[in-house]
Amino acid sequence: MTRVDFAFGAPDRLRMACEVVRKHYEAGRQVVVYLSDARLLARFDRLLWGFESTAFVPHVGAEDPLAASTPILLTSAAPVPAGEQSWLLNLDAQCPPGFEQFPRILEIVSEQEADRTQARERWRVYQTQGCQLHAHKLGT
Repeated sequence: MTRVDFAFGAPDRLRMACEVVRKHYEAGRQVVVYLSDARLLARFDRLLWGFESTAFVPHVGAEDPLAASTPILLTSAAPVPAGEQSWLLNLDAQCPPGFEQFPRILEIVSEQEADRTQARERWRVYQTQGCQLHAHKLGT
């Protein structure tokens, strides 16, 4: 059964995603980051390189030749697990296609009403698919 963790209350969704990816990289986890909008994904890629002056988070596009040896993969196509224990970070407004292939999904939700509304829709989709849902309030 897929576990989905929603983190609510991010002041800046993409910046918080950078911090989450760094944390999981440092813990030795493989993470696939999904965002269907290629332009926004390119923005996230740039943020990963410079969100903190001392942070280094090795990452490449999922189609890159180095993908097999890189712990953090970025994709705007249907996400595919990089390994048995890959986690999925969804930055899209919709549930990712094929999400049930992942044992764990991370969702970051900003304080913006539109983002919270979209998150509620994703929650309902995951719920109807039998996922194990967990909500966390950021900053508490």
